[in-house]
Amino acid sequence: MTVAPDAPILFFDSGVGGLSILGPARAMLPTAPIVYAADSAGFPYGTKSEAEIAARVPALLGRLVERYRPRLAVIACNTASTIALAAVRAALDIPVVGTVPAIKPAALLSRSRVFGVLGTDATVRQPYVDRLAAEHGADCTVLRHGSAALVELAEAKLRGEPLDPAVARDALAGLVRQQGGDRMDMVVLACTHFPLVEAELAAAAPHPVGFVHGGDGIARRIAFLTQGQPWPDAAPPGVAVFTRLDDSIDALRPALATFGIQRIEAL
Repeated sequence: MTVAPDAPILFFDSGVGGLSILGPARAMLPTAPIVYAADSAGFPYGTKSEAEIAARVPALLGRLVERYRPRLAVIACNTASTIALAAVRAALDIPVVGTVPAIKPAALLSRSRVFGVLGTDATVRQPYVDRLAAEHGADCTVLRHGSAALVELAEAKLRGEPLDPAVARDALAGLVRQQGGDRMDMVVLACTHFPLVEAELAAAAPHPVGFVHGGDGIARRIAFLTQGQPWPDAAPPGVAVFTRLDDSIDALRPALATFGIQRIEAL
């Protein structure tokens, strides 16, 4: 398949969390054209049912691919990936990269053999997470906790709003208070929103813990899948597309600009 230099990489999330995936990808492929899509009308995904997400995500990605003709799509959302990745791949005729919890690196890094998986409620209950934990952390105690409030905290941070430190503290407490939580030394940030508030989580931790997420690994995967393809000489202005535009989206403009996104559109 011939790929035009201006064919973009499409990043898709429920909100701004996918920017934590976009950042490492831009660092690795600095002239890549970018379309960042956020399902603001469906946000947040973590409190939705599997059936809602399984129906919504492939339909939206189909419309986005039809409009923007990307060379590759990235589902930059753990919840959408763990539920809808197979359906999206079946529906699209371009490569699709998913985002899965970084359980393997956490298991490799954990010295205490106790680590946490901090995600949305929808992600932490998925059988996919069970399989990853069994495959890579069979000798570990794997604690899980879902936090919708932490997703909202990341969105508020990118809008430049004051942040309540209790939100990060409560999210970590959901792991630490479980049996073995006092020995937890690693936390998997299993929602793409959460690396955006890693500093707040580190400040709230009752004892030192390391944090891992999938951004760098996904950037390497994108680079591998687009190897040998042509790129523009300079990065064109990035585009952000939202399924609903309102004042909260306008407040994101300065944060989006730091990721090279200059234009906002509605789907």
